[in-house]
Amino acid sequence: MNPSLRHRYEGQLHKYTNAMKGWQFRWFILSPETGELHYFLSEAEKNQRPRCSIYLAGAVIAPSDEDSNTFTVNSATGDMIKLRATDARARQEWVDKLRAVTEMYTRAIASSHPPLPPREHSSTTPRTPVDKLEVLDAFANCREVLTKLEKQNRVLVDAIETSEFHLDPDLLVLKALVQSTVTTLNQCLNILYK
Repeated sequence: MNPSLRHRYEGQLHKYTNAMKGWQFRWFILSPETGELHYFLSEAEKNQRPRCSIYLAGAVIAPSDEDSNTFTVNSATGDMIKLRATDARARQEWVDKLRAVTEMYTRAIASSHPPLPPREHSSTTPRTPVDKLEVLDAFANCREVLTKLEKQNRVLVDAIETSEFHLDPDLLVLKALVQSTVTTLNQCLNILYK
């Protein structure tokens, strides 16, 4: 484990709640030992059971364009929480630490779950060297498609950011979703290539 990630990180953040349709202070604890983000109603309750825990492996941590203090945590299970730090510097600290823990646990899962072995084919014909070339060609084609997708994603992001609707919540979610999809597809291709 990275020495800078050994200690838990905690502090107060605003959390957007749908029930109250607004922002409320909550006490958050990032636990690098378990790869989870916990939150509590207040600091006084931090030694009790958390109100909620989010496992960070595969999560996407996305700073918001609506202001310099807001960011979202999108878990691999589809849960999303919207958070706001006290200032831009605090947001950057939280985003950096959350991303580091997320990456560490995502890599750990990928390395402990190697690609599945190739399936046995019922055909009795021996495999030829052409088969390997076909596989390499397929990987090259996938890489080319992903490169085009990354370029289209950059065009989409630029179009959204220069639009008068750049703070529209649906467009912000679209931006984060497309970015996380591109990142995930690249990671999947890299795992398959190994």
